[in-house]
Amino acid sequence: MQIDNVAAIVTGAASGLGNATAAALAAKGARVFGLDLDIATAPEIDGVAYIKADVTSESQVRAAVAHAAEQRPLRVVINCAGIGTPARILGKAGVHDLALYAKIVQVNLIGTFTVLAIAAEAMASTKPLDHAQRGVIVNTASVAAFEGQIGQAAYSSAKGGVVGLTLPAARDLAQHGIRVNTIAPGIVETPMLASLSEKVRESLAADVPFPKRLGRPSDYADLVAFIIDHDYLNGEIIRMDGALRLAPR
Repeated sequence: MQIDNVAAIVTGAASGLGNATAAALAAKGARVFGLDLDIATAPEIDGVAYIKADVTSESQVRAAVAHAAEQRPLRVVINCAGIGTPARILGKAGVHDLALYAKIVQVNLIGTFTVLAIAAEAMASTKPLDHAQRGVIVNTASVAAFEGQIGQAAYSSAKGGVVGLTLPAARDLAQHGIRVNTIAPGIVETPMLASLSEKVRESLAADVPFPKRLGRPSDYADLVAFIIDHDYLNGEIIRMDGALRLAPR
């Protein structure tokens, strides 16, 4: 599917995977609307308009989707917003903070579904293209959905939910000409990883079978572009991890 002159929504667009994806889509001619809670420090990118929005707020998501759909036909949605505070089920301070667990699921899973569902409603009203295509949605899971590590009970639960959402969402939305796919990244050089020392990052890269490096946000953006272009790719979860399988720790 061509994306020139269409509207694209990218959540978590102020940094990391979302920012790289927003820039890549804009470079291909899309009018990108980048949603994030904190847009004050987001880099200026030609073709990208930032919207302060919470993906867990139905009203804010509806307003952002409506704004994007008014500018161009909405055909692309990329869900990158997410959080991942680690905590053990039983730690030194006691049982896992239940409010923290709920928040991680709320942002990573329910936020993803909220954006997917509301955007799909707008996509379904656009003019169909070849083979009755109307749009594509790409969600972000994680390899932790399959091999969650110690301290990742909440994060793995949420990302596992995103994996489980993929196929039924693709089947539900097929009649409307909307494809749904999910990327499960491994260890990617994002701002979250930047706080670690160079020695720790080198150690993480050494655990990747091949290529022995950390993933880059541009790797993710390139895969998003491929998924958009490949109109027979639907209902899939694609690991982007250099064949990494996470150890318990």
